[in-house]
Amino acid sequence: MKKVFITGACGFIGSHLVEYLLKKRIKVVAYDLYNSNNNWGWLENNKNDKNLSVLLGNISDLKSVESSAKNCDTIIHLASLIGIPYSYNAPSSYINTNIIGTYNILEAALRLKMKNVLVTSTSEVYGEQKYIPIDEKHPVEASSPYASTKIAADNLALSYFKSFNLPVKIIRPFNVFGPRQSSRGLIPNVILQILNKNKEIKVGNLYPKRDYTYVEDTCEAIYKIAKLSDKFNGEVFNIGSNKTYSVREIINLIKKLTKSNKKIKINSIRVRPKKSEVDILKCNNLKIRRSCNWKNKHSFKKGLIKTIIWLQENKDKFKSKIYNI
Repeated sequence: MKKVFITGACGFIGSHLVEYLLKKRIKVVAYDLYNSNNNWGWLENNKNDKNLSVLLGNISDLKSVESSAKNCDTIIHLASLIGIPYSYNAPSSYINTNIIGTYNILEAALRLKMKNVLVTSTSEVYGEQKYIPIDEKHPVEASSPYASTKIAADNLALSYFKSFNLPVKIIRPFNVFGPRQSSRGLIPNVILQILNKNKEIKVGNLYPKRDYTYVEDTCEAIYKIAKLSDKFNGEVFNIGSNKTYSVREIINLIKKLTKSNKKIKINSIRVRPKKSEVDILKCNNLKIRRSCNWKNKHSFKKGLIKTIIWLQENKDKFKSKIYNI
């Protein structure tokens, strides 16, 4: 990789990945959603790095994507609408961003004869587990409009590999957490509710279990997958820890680390429809560990401590109202 085009680059995972690659002296073209203020989001502090170019546009526009990705040899596609609750209210926007946007990335990569394309998926595509832990061969099943668009995007990407020999790999992170994550995410949401002195911690279902990976470890995994040889094109890679924590366990651990005695309250607005809830998502990470010699460097507790410290120092960057997750 000499020059990498990253979509969704000013966001949570994207900004961390940009900084990770810049530390390795890799040139990066960071692509994110156009805004009239030319705001670079979480990349504002990297403006003076000579290896970084930031371009604002829209992945829904093929011309914008193709012109922005010129002269790059690798695409890492992170841009996506990700909030599951919002997908119940605005499914068409998820179709436009997650499916049409991915089509534009694939088509641009094909026209530009890109050497390496990584499309970011999600563990949500697996739906209700048929077996645990979940490996890359597990069936996919949409439990939400969001998941359905990601399944469609995955299949479209794999079809470009089979039909046009486009060098595509699918990466499926399980739950990623760390500094800069949106307050809609469970972990920052709970931490901010404690820091903002809310009387209670309001959440949805307490029983679902998820597999969490700290954002820096996720970036290293993406980097190592991108470096794999051509024999892995057309394949899927899970990124996860092979450990799960329930919502209740996470809240109790955060309370312990922050020395909070606030009570938990179930907010019906935050409860996913019963048939749409996924009870357990636990990653079988054997493939990435064997193929990339990758493993988590951060324990869940260590990642939580770093996230809590960061939010304590940066809570003013988030609105005081904690939105439904």
